[in-house]
Formats: sequence, structure tokens, C-alpha cells
Amino acid sequence: MSQRDLKEAFVRNLNGTSLQEVALGSFLAPLCLISRGLILTLYHRASGTLPLPLPLISHLLLDFCILILPLVLSCTVLSDVLLQVILGLGFVSACVFCYIHRFARHPQNIVGTFLQSHVQFDQLPFVTIFRVLVNVKTAISILAVDFSVFPRRYAKTETYGTGVMDFGVGAYVFANALVCPEARGKNISGSKVNHIAKQLLSVWPLVVLGMGRLVSLKISGYHEHVTEYGVHWNFFFTLAIVRVVASVLLAFLPVNRSWVIALLISGFYQFTLETSGLKAFLIHNDDREKDFLHANKEGVFSAVGYVAIYMAGVQVGLYLMQPRSHVRQWLKTLFNLLLGSCVLYTALYTCQTLVEPVSRRLANLSFCLWSVAQSLFFMSCLGMADMALLFSKRASGCHLVPSSWNLHKKQADSVSDKKTGEIERHCLVQAVSRNQLLFFLLANLMTGLTNWLVDTLVCSSLFSLCVLLSYMFMNCFVISVLHYCGITMKFW
Repeated sequence: MSQRDLKEAFVRNLNGTSLQEVALGSFLAPLCLISRGLILTLYHRASGTLPLPLPLISHLLLDFCILILPLVLSCTVLSDVLLQVILGLGFVSACVFCYIHRFARHPQNIVGTFLQSHVQFDQLPFVTIFRVLVNVKTAISILAVDFSVFPRRYAKTETYGTGVMDFGVGAYVFANALVCPEARGKNISGSKVNHIAKQLLSVWPLVVLGMGRLVSLKISGYHEHVTEYGVHWNFFFTLAIVRVVASVLLAFLPVNRSWVIALLISGFYQFTLETSGLKAFLIHNDDREKDFLHANKEGVFSAVGYVAIYMAGVQVGLYLMQPRSHVRQWLKTLFNLLLGSCVLYTALYTCQTLVEPVSRRLANLSFCLWSVAQSLFFMSCLGMADMALLFSKRASGCHLVPSSWNLHKKQADSVSDKKTGEIERHCLVQAVSRNQLLFFLLANLMTGLTNWLVDTLVCSSLFSLCVLLSYMFMNCFVISVLHYCGITMKFW
């Protein structure tokens, strides 16, 4: 077999992992965020100042070691002891958290006071972190999957199953929907025809990126998993189609009923799969050379399921955009997200029992339910982590630690605001958030370059880990420098 055939075989015929293991992984990133915040709090308590010395370098190294390194290790050499890693990190964080609370100024009534506190924020709480971490995990996985150190159960499944990377594509679509114009309550200006035309034009960067990826793959001979999207299709085209179709639907249908639209689309699509020959066509028909539809059947038809996921994301985004100013209100919101996740997981169990298992290849009803349920669970975990950081900021008096929320200040403090802005200027989360599409594009380019330079199939675990960490550090370094310089790369 040729090198390309070997690499294609390496990512084929996989069945994924359990729903429980994917859900378990949702605790790691929030614990990393808490750990980063607690470390900065302890440093502030000891030195009385933030940011760290040599801020660009030191904050980048801290964020990389605390936020990126554990994510890389957890999907490689530590994947078999993930539970122990999470429990250990959670125990250490809990001890530090209790230590900080012990030296609070008013420990007796701090919880009650905290619950009554007003909060303020510049970006939508914890949604930014969710979108950034989905992007970061995607960047890690698209290269790590080519190394043998990456567990095969985490890779994308062939037809049925729940791999970590399967959730990644659904979460990426969901994350984009959370902050779309419709979710942010922006009204359509002008006629609906002009609005639709504007949306068609707005996705040109995705179309260009999709064409660029297609051409580069064909020229370079890079290995392709054809049953993932098809011969010519790729995820950039799916993102473009989903955005346009969703915009058209929301131009004529009520945005606050997006969940109904999502349910109707996914339900009707599943009904079509069950009652027609579509499912057999998608799974068993291998006549790729007949026409464009046969060549790219997975990419074309799975877009229906991704539209449903997007519409569900719009509904969640619309809910999160509602004005809230109290800690109690946000805690209730987090509880509702968790409750929604539980309801959807129950529906998923029923659907898998009575209909069919999760299939990213088909983007069936089970896949839609799982993508939204797991996204809500992950988001609620991140929200609770951010709430814990906010509490530690209140207890310690250190308000410079990066988090989604800040406690409302009765009077403006220009010095404090300047320091907060300086901290955010060195924050890796803010850096990726500023140029998310560029980060995703850079990760794809670096993945192709790494595969061209390194024979990923024969690398040892140690060498694979070094390559992955170097790759992620380069991505983070470039995006951090751009953020530090105040550069936002807009493609439209």
C-alpha cells in the first residue's frame, strides 16, 4: 500500500467511544480555566500586582501550559487515565479555592453577598470561552488524529458511533449559531431579498477557503477520508451552506421559534431516512463517478442535520442574550442549560433505542440531539467554572483575573480598567476569540505542512507529543502577537 492509502486506512472503519467518556472530557477545560485563574490570584496575593513580569511571554506560557497542554495530553498519552487527571486537578483546585476563601475579608456572609451581586461584562458570558475552546480542541484534533498516539476511539466514526471529533463538528456549527445576527436580535434592514443576498455574499470567505482546501488536497495528494464529506466537499462548504439556508429560513420564520424549526427539520430528515432509500444510498452506494451528488452525497445531505443544529444554537443564543445583571439570574440560566442538556440526553437515549444510533455521516436525528445536548453540558460546565472564578475574585479582592464576568463597580476606576485591559491584551482566550476564523485556517495550514514534513504513522509517542505541542504553540504564538498588536483579520 502507498503512504496515502495507509493514512486513509488509519482513519477508516472507526466506531468511536461512549457518550460517558465524551461527557467526562467536558470537565477538563473548565478545571483548566479555574486553575489558571487561581494561579493568577495566588500570584496577585503574594506580589500585590498583575500582570506577570514580561507579560506577553509569561502570560502566553502560562496560558499554554495551563489551558493547552492538558488538552493535548488528555487526548494522547493521558487518555486512558482521564478520570484520574480530572479528579486530581479538581482536588488541587478545590484546595486552593478553599485557601482563598479562608482569607476572605468577610467569610461569614460572602456567599449571600455574592449571590446578590451585580455583574457586568463586555462579551456574552462563557459563550466566548465555549467558542474558543471548541476551536482549540478542533485545532488539536485535526493534527493529532494522524498520529498513533491519538486514541482511535476519539477519531471520527465511519458510519455510526460517537467519537470526540464527531462532537467537534456539531459543536463548531452550534458555536457559530450562538452569536449569529439573528441570535443577537439584529433586525433585518431593507427587504428580505436584499438580506438574503447580503448573507450569500457574507459567506464568500468560507467558499474561498473550501475551494482552496479542495485544490490543495488534490494537488498535494494529501490523504482523504471520502466517506466523511465526499470527493469534492469539505467542512467549509458545509458551514457556508448552513449559514445561508438558516438565514433564509429565519428571514421568513420567527427567530424565537428556532427550536421548533430545528425539531421539524431533524425529525423530517430522519423520517425521510427511514421511509425512503436515502439511508441506503448514503451508506451503501459507492458509485462516486456518476455525478456530483453521488460523489459528495455525505456532505450534501448531512448539511440538513447541521442546519437543524444551527437553528437550535440560534434559540440558545437568543436565550443567553436576554439582559441579566445579577449573579442569581446567571446561576438560574446555567441551571436551565444543564436541565436542557438532561432533557435532550433523555431524548437521545430514546431515539437511539427506538430509531438508530448517532451517525455524523448521516447527521441524523440522534446526532443532532447529541450535538446540542453535549454542547449545552459543556457550556454549563464552563459557566460554572467562570462563576467559581468570579466568586474567588470577590473573596480575594483580585478583580484582574480574566473571566467572563466582572463585579459591578459603583464608580469608575481608570487605573483598574487600564490594568484589566492590559491583562486581556495578554489573554490567550481573548486572542483566539479576536481572530477565530484565522486561527482555524492557520491550524489547517499547519496540519497540512506537518503531514508533508513528518511521517505521522511511524512517530513514537514522545516525538508525536513534541510535534503536537510545537504545532499548537506556533498557532497560539501567532494569534497572540496579532492580538497584542491589536490586529483583527477580517475576511469580509
